[in-house]
Amino acid sequence: MTVRPKKKGISLSYEQRNAVRGYSFILPWLIGFAMFYIVSLGQLVQFSFWEITMDPNTGMTHNSVGFANYITAFTSHASFKQTLTSSIMDMLIDLPMIVFFSLFVALILNRKFKGRALVRAIFFLPIILSADAVGDAINRAAELVSAGVSSSELETAQAGTVSISYYIQLFGDLALPDNILEYIVGAVNRIASIIRGFGVQTILFIAALQSIPSSLYEVARIEGATGYETLWKVTIPMTMPHIITNTIYTLVDRFTNSEIVALASRTYRQYYDYGLSSAFSVISTLITCAILGLIVYLLNKRAFYYN
Repeated sequence: MTVRPKKKGISLSYEQRNAVRGYSFILPWLIGFAMFYIVSLGQLVQFSFWEITMDPNTGMTHNSVGFANYITAFTSHASFKQTLTSSIMDMLIDLPMIVFFSLFVALILNRKFKGRALVRAIFFLPIILSADAVGDAINRAAELVSAGVSSSELETAQAGTVSISYYIQLFGDLALPDNILEYIVGAVNRIASIIRGFGVQTILFIAALQSIPSSLYEVARIEGATGYETLWKVTIPMTMPHIITNTIYTLVDRFTNSEIVALASRTYRQYYDYGLSSAFSVISTLITCAILGLIVYLLNKRAFYYN
């Protein structure tokens, strides 16, 4: 009886097999990214070093100007620095509000109760249909407050709506620090944008909550953990990878809808200044990627990945 030698194959560890599955899953996206997006991104960077003119006879002509477009953006342009700063501040204000509010909503909608599907549908319908109406009411309230309208007149003007100014005045009466009060006011003024921007994150958080093993909550109850302790010791650590995912999605979504992107679009659509517009895009993209990398790095240090 002869024993055939075993064929030697490639032996991969468990982590390596998971990595292969992951790369196989995103392989179509990687191919499309390499074939289309990287080429466009390279052209964008190239355009930022050019002065491009459009001629009806000769077509597009360009001259290399080095870093002149970048210097113009930071030195002589009327609104770039202000728009860039305000866009970054808006993104940083909206980011924690959207992420934590979507997690809070997901915790509510994930609870088991009768008619949960109907409640979810009712909850998401106003987000789709009436976000603009909410925004108009808040903007109207802000205008009345800035105009010095009295409380009685404000209540009359806001009949049938939520008195946002009342809560702003309440926070001011509590002697909160100015930076915290400014953050709250800024978030309230953009509540319509926040409402429109947390639907996808809520769905992702619901999926994350449903994937947490119920045995962890049973152990927490046996050990006598309170609901608050269970939230911070079980729910938050187990959903941290999804918090990172929603952070990336939210920041990218806020960036694509920011004023700095609109400024870059207006620069080449109205003034046909492709070089300066490309410089705006490169600068804002690099700053956003740096902020995103820093936030993800800090969150990833506290993330717990489980199989």
